[in-house]
Amino acid sequence: MKILVRLIISAIAVLVTDLLLPGVSLGDMSQTNGLLTALLVAAVLGLLNALLKPVLILLTLPVTVVTLGLFLLVINAVIVLIADKLIDGFTVQSFWWALGFSLVLSLVQGVLNAFDGGKSKEE
Repeated sequence: MKILVRLIISAIAVLVTDLLLPGVSLGDMSQTNGLLTALLVAAVLGLLNALLKPVLILLTLPVTVVTLGLFLLVINAVIVLIADKLIDGFTVQSFWWALGFSLVLSLVQGVLNAFDGGKSKEE
């Protein structure tokens, strides 16, 4: 149940980010295609962050240490660009829009997770 709530929060964050950034598009929002694309983007980003991001962090560890962790922003942007290539209907115009997308998405997810209570204690 908690995974479903996190997926919905991520999809809402993707929709808000689409509204805020003109360089990111989820397609036609007048139909349900945009909403389904937002759910798909949230799911794919979640999978890429779980599977690919640790490998990228390990491979770029020296650069990440030298830049004091700022290279993680580049890794996030690369993951967004990979999601752009995997999902039809989700377009990101450039690397800089992908970087902005990852920043705004993180901020919106943080705010929405605060309303959810963050990590709830279910035992």
